[in-house]
Amino acid sequence: MTGENESCTAGPTSMSYLTCLTYILEEWTGVEDIGDYLSYAFYILWVLFPLVVVFVLPGVIVVLFYVSILWLHIYKRKNEIKEAYSHDVWIGAKEMLATIWDGHGRIWHGYELHGIKNIPQGPGLVVFYHGATPIDYIYFSARLQIMKKRYCSVVADHFVFRLPGFRILLDVLGIIHGPKEACVKTLEKGHLLAIAPGGVREALFSDEMYTILWSDRKGFAQVAIDAKVPIIPMFTQNVREGFRTLGGIKILRSLYERIRLPVVPLYGGFPVKLRTFIGEPIPYEPNMTAEELAAKTKAAVQALIEKHQKIPGNIFRALMERFETQKKED
Repeated sequence: MTGENESCTAGPTSMSYLTCLTYILEEWTGVEDIGDYLSYAFYILWVLFPLVVVFVLPGVIVVLFYVSILWLHIYKRKNEIKEAYSHDVWIGAKEMLATIWDGHGRIWHGYELHGIKNIPQGPGLVVFYHGATPIDYIYFSARLQIMKKRYCSVVADHFVFRLPGFRILLDVLGIIHGPKEACVKTLEKGHLLAIAPGGVREALFSDEMYTILWSDRKGFAQVAIDAKVPIIPMFTQNVREGFRTLGGIKILRSLYERIRLPVVPLYGGFPVKLRTFIGEPIPYEPNMTAEELAAKTKAAVQALIEKHQKIPGNIFRALMERFETQKKED
C-alpha cells in the first residue's frame, strides 16, 4: 500500500491533493467511489451552511457570557482576602469585562456611541428600545464605563435570574429585577439605571419595522418621578438586523403569552453596523403624571428611531454601512 500511496505525488503525472486523499480513503476504508460520497457531503454542507451560520452565531454571545462568568469566578478566588478591605473589590473585574465586550463591539459591529454628553453627571433613568437581544445595551454600558468611568445598572426580566451560572454576573454588574422600590433606591444612591419598557415581548415580537411594544406600561415613568431624576431616551441603529427572531409565528406568540418564557428562536449574529444614539434628557417635572411622562418618553424614543433608522430594516444594507466613511452625526 505504501508504494501505491507514494505514487500520488510521484511519476510523470502527479495527482491533486484532493484526488490523492480520495484514493487513500478508498484504500483505507475499502469503499469504492468514495469520492462521489464526499462530493455529495460537501454539496449538502454548502447548501446548509447559511442556515447553520445564522443559528450558530448567536451562540458566540452565549459563549462570551460564560467566559465573563468564568473570569469573575477566577477574579473572586484571587481577591478573597482583599474583599474585606476594599469598598468594591470588583472594580478590576468590571474594567476587564468592559474591555472584552467593548472590543467585541468594535471588531464585530464597528460599534459607535453618540450623544454621550446627554448622560447627566448625577443619577438618571436610561430608557431604550429592546432589540432581539440586549447586546447593544451591553456595548453601551461597556463604552460608558471606559469613557466616563460610570456604571449603569439595568432592569432584567425574571427569566434571566434563572439562567444557570449567571448569579455572579448579575450581582457584579448590578442587574436587578425590581421591584419599583429597588429601582428608586438605586437612583437615589446617585447611580444610572437602564430599562427597556417593552421587555421580552418587544425583543421577541417587534420586527424590522421597529414597532415600539410598550402597551400601557408607565411604571418606569413613576420610578423617575419618585426618584426625581431625568429620563434619557436611547436607541441603537440596526439592532434588529444584528439579531432577528421567528416572532411572526403565531403559535410561538401564543406559547409565550401562556408561559412567559422566551421560547422564540433567535437567528443572526450578523456583523452589521451598530450605532447607539442617546437623546436629550427629559427633565423631572413635579407636576407631570406618570402617564404623561411615559407618553413623552415613548415619543422621544420614536423620534430617535425615525431619525436614525431606515425602515424597514435591511440586513444587507446594515452590513454595507460598515464600509461608510462619513461620520454619523449625533
